[in-house]
Amino acid sequence: MRQQDGNPTPLRASVLILLAGMALSACSPGNHPSSAVTVNGVKSTGGAQLAYEHELDLKLPQALIEPRLTATREACESARFGTCNVLRIEQRANRAEITVRIAPSGVEPLVSMAAEGGELGQRVTSAEDLADAVDDVRRRTERLKAQQQRLDTLATRTDISVGDLIALSKEQAGIENDLQALAQVAAGQQMRLDTNRVTLNFAPTGSSNRSSQLGRAFSNMLDNFTSGVVDALEKFSYAFPFIVLTFPLVMLWVWLWRKFIRRRA
Repeated sequence: MRQQDGNPTPLRASVLILLAGMALSACSPGNHPSSAVTVNGVKSTGGAQLAYEHELDLKLPQALIEPRLTATREACESARFGTCNVLRIEQRANRAEITVRIAPSGVEPLVSMAAEGGELGQRVTSAEDLADAVDDVRRRTERLKAQQQRLDTLATRTDISVGDLIALSKEQAGIENDLQALAQVAAGQQMRLDTNRVTLNFAPTGSSNRSSQLGRAFSNMLDNFTSGVVDALEKFSYAFPFIVLTFPLVMLWVWLWRKFIRRRA
């Protein structure tokens, strides 16, 4: 027997109840997967010479910060997600920071592991163009190798004197040292191009980005001051020989000038 239009059939009522239950369960917060923090590594393409860096602020419960820092360090040191080197670790009262250099393919799993159960605050991805620096090292290497080849040719001559041969050997040794130094620089540049630098700043949930940035600024003040002093000392060491040579010349010039003035008087 057909039901009236205003009253649904028992089958239709059951379907409506089932759909309503599914909708409510879908809207329930407990059934939503937690939002994962995903940061993919980047590698230069198309002949570009770019060194990529990532800096992330991760908000975690206070109790998870130190264990997560330890887990991140151990994962890097054991090469769990690929080639990785720990560059810097810093721990403060309720914060921690770790900087690693890792293959691009390992950035995403490392960050996901470090941020599990937390949320992403500020994220900055930047790239430094190393094209000019790489070309400069290549040109200097080619120039030194050409010079080394000319010296090797001179060393094979039979009419070269002993004194010239000794001077030639010293010049060859200096060029070899310069080539080794440039090879190390080139290897460092290639490592920067093949890997990503990742800095993870762990902060307790609810902390502000502004206070985090201010805290990092004060914590880096000593490092920046030390770097500035080292740079100043290096520049002074280059200028010091010129000062030593110039001072006697200035004193001689003053003495001659006074003597000249006295004669005219």
